[in-house]
Amino acid sequence: MAKHIGIIIGSLRKDSFNRKLAQNIQKLITGDAEASIIEIGGLELYNQDYDDFDQAPQSYKAFRKTMQSVDAVIFITPEYNRSIPAVIKNALDVGSRPYGKSVWDGKPALVISSSPGAFGGFGANHQLRQSLVFLNMPTVQQPEMYLHHVNECFDAEGNIVNQDILKMLKTAADALQKMLG
Repeated sequence: MAKHIGIIIGSLRKDSFNRKLAQNIQKLITGDAEASIIEIGGLELYNQDYDDFDQAPQSYKAFRKTMQSVDAVIFITPEYNRSIPAVIKNALDVGSRPYGKSVWDGKPALVISSSPGAFGGFGANHQLRQSLVFLNMPTVQQPEMYLHHVNECFDAEGNIVNQDILKMLKTAADALQKMLG
């Protein structure tokens, strides 16, 4: 049976570097696995009242159902002000509730951060990993994926032209697939 890997992108821009990374990493998933991008931009901000009063928006229900069907998750995130984008934090919160019904529990994860700057989203990467520990998501430890100067990685069609980065992404994707067994 094929394993399904969900890809969550922390940038909402339609031509974001993170979306281009996601599209490239989809091609690197091999064997008995497939990967698809899971959109999170339409999720209403998390409000516990929705769950407490059985009024969860349709976007929550659809997202939770989708996430329950995936076997692993790849998070691809930019760094905003030394942290993760609000859209990723919101998706984590929506998926972790109602209490005791987290869609994240036990799912292997790969964290990839990127930045046009020199640090490659180091702060966002570590903040996201901290949340994943609480959510009981084992993460790929090596290779660590901090992609710096990401704006220089793509050709006009959005393909990665830096072979070292492509090789590192393949190694990371393989490590995640190995966690799936």
